[in-house]
Amino acid sequence: MIRGQKYQVIAPGTGSLFPHDVGEPGPNQLLIRVLSNGVCASDLPLWAREQARYPIDIGHEPVGRVEAAGSGSRVPVGTIVGGRITSSFADYALADVEDAVVLPSNVDPFTALPEPVGCVVEGYRRTPIPVGASVAVVGLGFMGLVMLQLLRSSPVSRIYAIDLRQDALDVALRNGADVVSVPADVPARLCFDELSDPSNGVDVVIEASGSQAGLDLAGSLVRPHGLLSLLGYHQGSRQVPMQTWNWKALDVVNAHVRESRLLRDATAAGLELQNAGRLDIASLVTHRFDRTTIDDAFQTLRDKPTGFIKSVVDFARA
Repeated sequence: MIRGQKYQVIAPGTGSLFPHDVGEPGPNQLLIRVLSNGVCASDLPLWAREQARYPIDIGHEPVGRVEAAGSGSRVPVGTIVGGRITSSFADYALADVEDAVVLPSNVDPFTALPEPVGCVVEGYRRTPIPVGASVAVVGLGFMGLVMLQLLRSSPVSRIYAIDLRQDALDVALRNGADVVSVPADVPARLCFDELSDPSNGVDVVIEASGSQAGLDLAGSLVRPHGLLSLLGYHQGSRQVPMQTWNWKALDVVNAHVRESRLLRDATAAGLELQNAGRLDIASLVTHRFDRTTIDDAFQTLRDKPTGFIKSVVDFARA
């Protein structure tokens, strides 16, 4: 039995560290010592809003060092891994080997975010983008900006980036966007409705905001027979103008991933892109915290101060 600490949410906007005993890994499991952990917006409601019961374990974007391996795992002790490993705001976490991806030796574990990058890579794979297409990304948080980095290496003709925050637009220009705009200033030629000029609209629109407003804007940008890809994580119900979507004959892709194999393969591909210098993840990590200030990390995610893109909690440096 190994003893460490685990962060748990105990009330809205409040968490604490508690003693945490971790057993030996079972067959096809790994025990990892968590080094760092990304702070994901999908966990924000669990932290911020009243829940039916407490305490709540959160965290699923870790990088860690293998401390022990169960039978059949075939991952040497000391290996650095990452992936979608849950309850990972802790000193130690148990991972199914199918969810753990080995980091290339040249990738710094403290500049790697394997799970969210894998989600974006799989979203890119699931989004058919014709050669020479015009593409717009709506929502320029961490995942939208990683998508821009993937698109800038793609054979597309034009990349548009749209967000409410001017600082996010500035970062987008450095990460592959050709044209940036706040929603209120999107050029009329990028939007298409029944009265539009036939040349208006965008071939492929990737919605990465996870908001109703972002979804509305993304749908308005797609040209007839274009494609709308839903990369943003929508927590709650949404309304869509189905008559308009029908009239445009849109293709709509849910760009999320649930299957472990698909996410693992995409995560490995994302890490190889980072290893090759084609993805710059380090520049997108703007705020770092230690395990004693996790509440501050979530507060920063909620407030999004100027310059904010992504928070990471360093457990090994606490």
